[in-house]
Amino acid sequence: MHTGNKPYKCGECGYRTAQKYALSQHMRTHTGDKPYKCDHCDYSAAVKSTLDRHLAIHTGDKPYMCGECGYRTAQKYALSQHMRTHTGDKPYKCDQCDYSAAVKCSLDLHLAKHTGDKPHMCGECGYRTTKKSHLADHMRTHTGEKPYKCDQCDYSAAHKSTLNQHLARHTGEKPYMCGECGYRTTRKSQLS
Repeated sequence: MHTGNKPYKCGECGYRTAQKYALSQHMRTHTGDKPYKCDHCDYSAAVKSTLDRHLAIHTGDKPYMCGECGYRTAQKYALSQHMRTHTGDKPYKCDQCDYSAAVKCSLDLHLAKHTGDKPHMCGECGYRTTKKSHLADHMRTHTGEKPYKCDQCDYSAAHKSTLNQHLARHTGEKPYMCGECGYRTTRKSQLS
């Protein structure tokens, strides 16, 4: 590290490193190998530290806290991103228009609007989308999977937002209100 000598070189792209383990980790970017598996879900990672951060989702451990509002998170980077809601900082700028974003993934999604790029495609029907998570949601229309379960009855839903609408029936909560007449509803679309 002190000499700057980086004897380990990637034959694919020329990446160099001082540590042999770092080259092994880097090679996974080319092979797609993700040997670190979560034993709670189907998530896998190329690097153990990434899996460790993921596991916090299952344990509920959220050691990072915002001093402004008390928001807690399992990942340090997520706290940094959250802090931008207080500062208004949007460091990720679009080079084609005046759009800017607080997080890089938001900029990446925005850029797809300029290019029309939708890299994620359904093998069943050809549906294409910019986000992998949208494709996963879409696939449930083919599989019939409904992973979001109500803890108060036997209802289940394919999407979390649909479950949240259902849960409002149990609580009686109607957060959307008309300013003209006071009508209240559980759904924003109904208020519209």
